[in-house]
Amino acid sequence: MGAPGPGRTRSSARVASGAVSVAGAVSLVVSGCSSGDDGRVSWGDHGQVVDIGDGTDVASSFILTGVGEATQVAKLTGPEAINDTEPVAVAGTDLGSMFDAGGRTYVVFGDTFGVRAPDSYGGQGSNWRSNVMAYTTDTDPSDGISFDGWITDEYGLAAEIVPGLHEPNGAGEVTKIPTHGFAVDDAMYLNYMSVHHWGDPGVWDANYAGLARSTDDGETWDVLDEPQWPGESNFIQVSAAHVREGGEEFVYFWSIPAGRFGGAQLMKVPANRDAVEDLDAYRYFAGTNGDGTPIWVDDLEQAVTIVDDTVGELSVMYNEQLDRWLMTYSTDGNAVIREGLSPWGPWSEAFVMTTQAENPGLYSPYLHPKYVSDDGRTIYFMLSLWGPYNVFWFTADLDVAETRH
Repeated sequence: MGAPGPGRTRSSARVASGAVSVAGAVSLVVSGCSSGDDGRVSWGDHGQVVDIGDGTDVASSFILTGVGEATQVAKLTGPEAINDTEPVAVAGTDLGSMFDAGGRTYVVFGDTFGVRAPDSYGGQGSNWRSNVMAYTTDTDPSDGISFDGWITDEYGLAAEIVPGLHEPNGAGEVTKIPTHGFAVDDAMYLNYMSVHHWGDPGVWDANYAGLARSTDDGETWDVLDEPQWPGESNFIQVSAAHVREGGEEFVYFWSIPAGRFGGAQLMKVPANRDAVEDLDAYRYFAGTNGDGTPIWVDDLEQAVTIVDDTVGELSVMYNEQLDRWLMTYSTDGNAVIREGLSPWGPWSEAFVMTTQAENPGLYSPYLHPKYVSDDGRTIYFMLSLWGPYNVFWFTADLDVAETRH
């Protein structure tokens, strides 16, 4: 990403009132139907779409009781990785959020360096690009993810798809960091944050968050003037998913502020190009009514915090086999996971997948809903390590209650 290594001490900031998170809640077990077989999920060119009905069909209890220690499966980028990234000038990079479009899974990386000395540490090197993108059709996560190719420039090198201004730190725009992507209609979109200042570990300031658009399978991108979210808002870094609500499809965005220390909030937009490119079409989750239906408002200042924690580089997906939402993020230097009973929660306590002691400099544990196995009980995810400044593929086994709804 280009920021100093993961922070460990700063407390949560910019937390709205009315949160519906349930950190530390006791896991309950209710006998009942098996999940993942009710037709709730469909798959298409844009990936997974989850049908939540009218929003009142919330699962009755938590089923996640713990998680086994995460283990490294493969190194995905840089020297000695399973993908040969040297020909496209990717010697060091980070992040690796994933989204589907047109039968491919696109993998989006942050600040990338084409040349790095063998003793480099962190975000160092030359041939700096603010972001690069690979793609894959690999559906077997057990041995790592093999890339089919990269979005490249005229020289065959991984292209900076959304150019950053590369201005001095604190003097304008240092870089444009991608946070997630999604696709609607015939277009792909990339969420990014314009970074103004890299501060202490885990602390940075954003100018704003915005969107870039591609209509040619990611080969070229247009940076859109709108929509944009203010740099001090809670909607700077996001994780996206397609959700069908009351028969209409939306893109949901779980969102945090700049840095790694804010709580998570939620917004949505109808899944069509006109709406996606119109800031006025976005709605923000402001709690629930007495019957459990969600309240959506047009004022982002009224959004409530659904997970109150030190949330960094979050990733959210629906686990079809378990019939539960999963959220991963880095906090206090550790990588953790929570279970959600609906997109807005309640959310369970955070279970630690791996720690700084086990994987020094870890951040950005990114999920994808198709990279699961063992009936949804084994998950796979990207993980960045600051020292080698590259992206690795990890797996973890979920401890799930045997009797569940």
